[in-house]
Amino acid sequence: MPIVLKNQSEMQAMLKSCKISADALNVAEEVIRPGITTKAIDKAIHDYIVRCGAKPSFLGLYGFPASACISVNDVVIHGIPGSYRLQEGDIVSVDVGAYCDGFHGDNAYTFAVGKISAENEQLLRETQAALYKAIEQAVAGNRIGDISHAVEAHVSQFGYGIVRKFVGHGVGRALHEDPEVPNFGKAGHGPRLAEGMTIAIEPMITLKGDGVKTLPDGWTTKTASGKAAAHFEHTIAITSNGPQILTKRG
Repeated sequence: MPIVLKNQSEMQAMLKSCKISADALNVAEEVIRPGITTKAIDKAIHDYIVRCGAKPSFLGLYGFPASACISVNDVVIHGIPGSYRLQEGDIVSVDVGAYCDGFHGDNAYTFAVGKISAENEQLLRETQAALYKAIEQAVAGNRIGDISHAVEAHVSQFGYGIVRKFVGHGVGRALHEDPEVPNFGKAGHGPRLAEGMTIAIEPMITLKGDGVKTLPDGWTTKTASGKAAAHFEHTIAITSNGPQILTKRG
């Protein structure tokens, strides 16, 4: 499929869905605490998005049964909210999107539940740092590989694993558009970035190894090593003034 460029009015429309998506992460942060179920977090997110007059992008997408992907500890992505109660020391990744005025927003953040281990604290910090290093490369004239290489170069110095089975993507009228945005690759390779592109950059990084396994539910994807994983994501616009983070949290 061709890469879809957005004009200024379309970019403005996307800002609304992206703000709702970002604010939904703030709602998650407010309710995350030891003892809360992942299903209760999902309900808080769902109710907020609907109150904003939007629709949860993920609900029913490809058959997904919830409004947010909530992934705990060694679950990388696509965790189905349920009866699990968060415990002190857990890390929990919340991935959520909102659809409004014909456009989607998409973002993710990995939260600490109370005090977490120094090892996991560093994983979260450096995965988020990799996201922002990648965003720095999201300028017109660069290539997707420049974004991908920025993630890989940063996290590899810590010996972390990079999930290769799942990648970032374009975002717009469809939640998943071209181009794919891997978290590994060669600088100077891949599609050229152009003004009007809107992409989701989302490092999915593990303490050990690149391998993942999907559970029989067809969604929940865990690290093959059993070690923790972190996931951070922003929807970015390529503009004449450099990268613009559309899902910036207030």
